[in-house]
Amino acid sequence: MSEKLKIKLSIANRVYPLTIDPSQEEGLRKAAKNIDAMIKQFEQSYSVRDKQDVLAMCALQFASQVEQKTIDKEYVNEHVEEKLNALNQLLQAHLTS
Repeated sequence: MSEKLKIKLSIANRVYPLTIDPSQEEGLRKAAKNIDAMIKQFEQSYSVRDKQDVLAMCALQFASQVEQKTIDKEYVNEHVEEKLNALNQLLQAHLTS
């Protein structure tokens, strides 16, 4: 069993102590940095002062990105499957003639 790592992440001027697997550290630190950058962007662009509203908008932005990637992946998978089926039909036709 791997050793756990204790880190502190700062998000929206609050410190969050976490105990994590060492393999998670880089991703969590990048995520916290991205959240803080997005918070600054929302605060500058929309003059929002309430951290709760800004954090809600960040959560919505990240969640919509995840959902859009899922939708895009499904579309690509369907497209690839259609192309493979067409190619398979061409090969079958060639092999039977």
